[in-house]
Amino acid sequence: MGRYVARRLLQMIPVFIGTTLLIFLMVNVLPGDPVASLWGDKPPDPSQVAQIKHDRGLDLPLWQQYLHYMGGLLQGDFGNTIAGNRPILDEMTQAFPVSMRLAAMAWGFEIVVGISLGVLAGIRRGRIIDNSVTLITLLVISVPIFVFGLFFQLIFGNQLGWVTPTVQDSTDTAQLLLPALVLGMVGLAYVARLTRTSIAENRQADYMRTAVAKGLPKRRIVSRHLLRNSLIPVVTYLGTDIGTLMGGAVVTEGIFNVTGVGNLLFQALARREGAVIVGIVTVMVLVYLLASLLVDLLYAVLDPRIRYA
Repeated sequence: MGRYVARRLLQMIPVFIGTTLLIFLMVNVLPGDPVASLWGDKPPDPSQVAQIKHDRGLDLPLWQQYLHYMGGLLQGDFGNTIAGNRPILDEMTQAFPVSMRLAAMAWGFEIVVGISLGVLAGIRRGRIIDNSVTLITLLVISVPIFVFGLFFQLIFGNQLGWVTPTVQDSTDTAQLLLPALVLGMVGLAYVARLTRTSIAENRQADYMRTAVAKGLPKRRIVSRHLLRNSLIPVVTYLGTDIGTLMGGAVVTEGIFNVTGVGNLLFQALARREGAVIVGIVTVMVLVYLLASLLVDLLYAVLDPRIRYA
């Protein structure tokens, strides 16, 4: 196991470098000049623009800018923003905990509600609850996430008054419940459908017939044998969905006025702050790679037949 983990960590290095390089190149071909935008509608001073670019290394070739960025990144330095000259790490330190809390709550909804609905539908395949779950989840998948956001905001915020339509305090977990539910809606539907399909298929397996023939209690058969072997595709999706939730938070945070990574990324795009965009994506790539490694390790926990050399 230790050798496998070490090999996977080494494989992450070229993936990480390639991903950050691709994002760095894409960001630097965005139209507009972030330094000239500091002057707003006024014509910029060419000498001052050139001086700022020289001080920040923006007049260097792209490959040198990338090497300079990676060198600072290895030391925990993401650089400074052009507007305000604030450390990018400080900005991300304020924004990421909010988005991670929001994504964790949405992930929790997916796990608890999605797996529960999938198990009920899979065990009662062909019955009313199975057809209802299949129909509802198909509807949820078909509707864009911003539609759910605006709809829930209108119903629960404006009509019923159960919550504030927009988040007033992003550090208040209670105010993040509705945005988290909206963020996890699509993932919840996919988890329910994956669980339902996997449960329905594994019910016909030989080990299930053996467990029933041995006279084991139904609850033990479902929890220890059926569910455990059916969760492998679900765990795969849940692991990769962590990165999706962090990226999808951009839309949800915009609808509910959550001051997280989505808000920071939107502002960075508006100001063409390439270093901020690359820094945010870099952290997301790390989260995704670590989540993928954790998923692979969980396979051996769920299925003892899986061994890593």
